[in-house]
This record gives sequence, structure tokens and C-alpha cells, in this order.
Amino acid sequence: MGRVGVLLLNLGGPEQIEDVRPFLYNLFSDPEIIRLPFPWMQKPLAWLISSLRSKKSQANYMEIGGGSPLRGITEEQAIALQQSLKDKGQDVQVYIGMRYWHPFTEEAIARIKRDGVEQLVILPLYPQFSISTSGSSFRLLEKIWSEDPSLAPQEHTVITSWYQRPGYLQAMAQLIAGELDRFENPDQVHIFFSAHGVPVSYVEEAGDPYQHEIEECTRLIVQTLNRPNPHTLAYQSRVGPVEWLQPYTEDAIVELAAEGVNNLLVVPVSFVSEHIETLQEIDMEYREVAEQAGIENFQRVPALNTHPVFIEDLANLVIEAIDAPPLTLDLVMRPQKNFKMYPQERWEWGMTTAAEVWNGRLAMLGFMGLLIELISGHGPLHFIGLL
Repeated sequence: MGRVGVLLLNLGGPEQIEDVRPFLYNLFSDPEIIRLPFPWMQKPLAWLISSLRSKKSQANYMEIGGGSPLRGITEEQAIALQQSLKDKGQDVQVYIGMRYWHPFTEEAIARIKRDGVEQLVILPLYPQFSISTSGSSFRLLEKIWSEDPSLAPQEHTVITSWYQRPGYLQAMAQLIAGELDRFENPDQVHIFFSAHGVPVSYVEEAGDPYQHEIEECTRLIVQTLNRPNPHTLAYQSRVGPVEWLQPYTEDAIVELAAEGVNNLLVVPVSFVSEHIETLQEIDMEYREVAEQAGIENFQRVPALNTHPVFIEDLANLVIEAIDAPPLTLDLVMRPQKNFKMYPQERWEWGMTTAAEVWNGRLAMLGFMGLLIELISGHGPLHFIGLL
């Protein structure tokens, strides 16, 4: 076995206020985000959006300290994973590849080539697979592989999802138990699992396994936790006129309040790192929804970040992947080419409170309608110009 590397995949986000405008430009320069009828429109449109919306976007990030913590946390996870692998006798170099900000996936692949990695384990930091998260990054990697003949000799294997891993489940259960015990009556607390939403069509038309994996993941966490608490699973961050997975988080919170629930513990079940969706959307927006509905005690379970049980389990997962028959990028599930992809969260032109996880697509947009929407500042744009 030659030199082994692990590529951690994540989405990325602006690290400081000055990064927001170039981050927006990079985001909207990508045809994976907005499909336009003419390629020459892409960069001028990206410049226009980033210019018009940078101040509003900066204000959103100021609410969580001036920038996204995602890169720093992911780097800490990479260091911890590499050390855990070393402790297990594995000389493995861990790399980070972000989808929309530094270090970009392309930068990571360049370092992997430079270091002479001969066997690569591709590990997304999403416990559950979706065509719009892990799948999107896998498609980018497949494109990189197809355009670079020098990568052909390099062996690689893909880990598509890992929500059922015993260490992951145990780490989640430990975090939940620790927060439950802070309540005056722990057994009476309602546990609220909030997962990132996707359109129903992803599941019913494209065969995305995300909903099944989220539901099974929640069941396994509750089983591992082994507490008598009632629990609810809901989906956050919907957008547009299409139907998304239900129940919606904000609606479910209001319904629980109407039923008399007064102690709510929110578990971000599809995230392993703190970022704008946990720090702003859950901690601020959903807290406000809960308090206005009459829930007096609203708390959240922290993200896993570098939880030692979680990191050790990731190390075991990598070792198992190294020894197992490879799953190559061309074998990973993908949607049909004509399948319509939608924004992955509540979205306005520019950064919104959930835009760090933007990883969907808009289908062909009417260029004039797009400009009117941008200039007028009306918002949210609900998927204009459908095919």
C-alpha cells in the first residue's frame, strides 16, 4: 500500500467580513448554482449579485461574530482525525476540500497530487447522503478526475454516508444526555431533531435516500440514548413554491407549544460542525419562534465538532474503507441530467441567515426577470423561470 490520504469534504463559508463579497462572487460564478442560457452571463451576474448584496450578507454574519467558523472547526477535525489515525498505527495525511470557499476542493486535489498520495479515502462531513450535499461534491470530484489524466492511476474510495456508525451514535447520545441533565426535570424534556430539508421531488423522483437515512439516524440515536423522553423530527430551511420534506421545523415548534410543551431541546441532526444554520437559524430564529409560541426553556445540543468518540469512530471508518473493496466516484448515485435542482435553504439574493449551506441549483433563469429581482431587492426569489 502506497501513501494514503483522506479528503474531508465540506461546504465552506466566509471567514471574516471582508471575505463575504468574494465568497458571493465565487458562489454565483459557479454554473452549478445558477444555470443561465448563455455562459458569458455567469461572471457579470456574479459580480452584480456580490456587489448588490454584500452589505446585507455581512450584517447576517455579524450576528454570529463576523464570519463562519466552519473552516476552523473543519481544520480542527482534520488534525484530530490525523492524530487518531496515527495512534492506531496509520500514517495518513488528512486534507480539506470545501465546495465554495478556501480551501477549495480543487486546491485540496492539487496538494494531494503534490504529496504523491496513491490511495485516497473521500469522506464527506455529512452523516447522511443527499444528491444536493455529498452528491454535489462527488460530482465535482468526478469532473476533476475526468479532466485530469494524471489522476487516473490514483486509487480512491468514496464513503457515501455513515449515520449508522456506533461511535457517531454514541457521541450524539452523550451530547444529548449532557444537555438533558441540565434541565430541572430531564425526563419531561421534549427532544426536537431538526434536519436540513430537501424538496420532496428529490426523494420521490430522483430516489434520494436522504429522508430514509435521516429518519433511521434519528431512530438509532434515540435507541442509543435510551431515555424516556418524547421526540420529534422536523426539517428546517425550506424555500420556494415546491413541496419540501415535512414537518417544517418552525411549524412543529408552534404545534408542540400549543400541546403544552414547555421544555425543548433541539438536536441539529444533519450537521457535525457549528455554522450559520446552528448559530443563527436555530439559536436565534427558532428560539424566537419558540419563545413567541410560549416555550419558556429552549436549548440546543452542540454540534459534534471534535468530540473524541466521534473522531475515533471516523478514524475507524477510514481504516475500514482502506481495507475494503473501493467504491469509485462513477458508482455513486447521481440525479438525471434533466432533473431540476432547487436552492437548499431559505434564500435571498446574496447571503441569508442560512446561506452558508447553499448547495442547490436554480434551473434556467430568465435574465431580465433575474435583474429586476436583484435591482428591486424584492425578496426571496421563489424559483423564477422554471423550465
